[in-house]
Amino acid sequence: MERFDLIVIGGGPAGIVAATTAAGLGKHVALVDNHHELGGAGANTGTVPSKTLRETALALSGIRSRNLYGVDLSLRREATVSDFLGHERNVKAGLNLLLARRMETCQTAVYCGTGTFDDPHTIRVRLKSDSAPNEVRIEGDHILIATGSSPLHPPDIPFGIPEVYDSDTILELDCLPGTLGVLGAGVIGSEYACTFAALGTKVHVIDGRDILLPFLDSEVSRALTKVMERNGIVFHWKEKAQCSGCAAGEAGKVALQLSSGERLVVDAVLVAAGRKSNTDALGLEAAGIKPAERGVIPVDEHYRTTVPHIYAAGDVIGFPALASTSMEQARLAIRHAFGPQSLGRVSSLLPTGVYTIPEVSMIGETEESLRRANVDYVAGRGPYSASARGRIIGDMDGFLKLLFRSGDMKLLGVHAMGEQATELVHVGLMVMLAGGSAHTFDEACFNIPTLGALYKVAALDALTAAASAPTGNGLQSACSWICA
Repeated sequence: MERFDLIVIGGGPAGIVAATTAAGLGKHVALVDNHHELGGAGANTGTVPSKTLRETALALSGIRSRNLYGVDLSLRREATVSDFLGHERNVKAGLNLLLARRMETCQTAVYCGTGTFDDPHTIRVRLKSDSAPNEVRIEGDHILIATGSSPLHPPDIPFGIPEVYDSDTILELDCLPGTLGVLGAGVIGSEYACTFAALGTKVHVIDGRDILLPFLDSEVSRALTKVMERNGIVFHWKEKAQCSGCAAGEAGKVALQLSSGERLVVDAVLVAAGRKSNTDALGLEAAGIKPAERGVIPVDEHYRTTVPHIYAAGDVIGFPALASTSMEQARLAIRHAFGPQSLGRVSSLLPTGVYTIPEVSMIGETEESLRRANVDYVAGRGPYSASARGRIIGDMDGFLKLLFRSGDMKLLGVHAMGEQATELVHVGLMVMLAGGSAHTFDEACFNIPTLGALYKVAALDALTAAASAPTGNGLQSACSWICA
């Protein structure tokens, strides 16, 4: 039985970073993953495929060309699933190869199979191989669990019906649906709703709440809802849906019975009802670990479980379950396991990016959170239409919104909607990490024409508002926009 300094269970973003970090510290590392393709959901079924699909949908649908030139330059023929999944498959294959080579460079032993605890230091791996042996046992001084999460399957949804999909299987569609019902208006549901709507599918989104993505600043949420509705997406708020087969004459379709009594008949259904941690097959009881609700593994501030030499990171520990934060969690867990050098902690400033059409992104406080905390603030806005770059790319709906603390004008929150919003937010992130204020943007010189220059527009808007009434709560400037 081979012994390692570290065994990583799971080959997604967190697992890959854990393995490379430990290897960089000179440790003997093994990585166990139950797929031949490394990268986990981030590379194979979630983050990368869905965002690649979105970009392909934008290209094939001609949305950008219609906004820019007022004409439809999209492909004038019936689109098939293969038309818009080819690029996704190429991107995924390239990333899988890159990760495999990285493991080779780090001299990490990769076991393709299912890992289960025999005891707190021993992992039994059932190998996915026809050759003997088909099972091995390995020991680790330290173990990191990074097995990710899977779509939650509510018991009242008939997943046996061929037309019912989750976020992992939706890419297996054999044809582009004419109508799609999306159960759940969370991040995944909203992103796929926008992508399929761009490809010409009539999309119905059903959700029990009455607001889209409530963690967003309410102004951004309302603006995104308006644009999505204009793009043809129909929202059914405060509704629950039951799936059933259809009557004669409606073969190959799914009937959705809403709690209000309305009946929808669609070609396919995407169930986006949340996710659960992949812990069922780990045998955690043999390790002395008890998972919480939905299989979530509790950890401390160093990402240690209740067993000190066993760590966990990524989706398997729950919120925020982002690829970016998962990687940072794993890196800090390994540094804690093998030495006190540069321990640090994952920053409390975690950017959120939602790849709807248009994109939305945020960092820090919202207007609602500042009001709840009784913090006086000033809001400054920079619409894309006030930017030469915004007009060049044809995005007249996008905007950047900055929230500053009254008095010292320290930056507290950044919110963006529009083209490249998930990139644009990083400028504000770095200023917030440095403790910057509106004056930081006032003194900065930005390239023109760029969307980044909107930071100066929004900051000057806020400074004007603060100068006219410096003690208000949620002040908004009435000054004209400054064209960047």
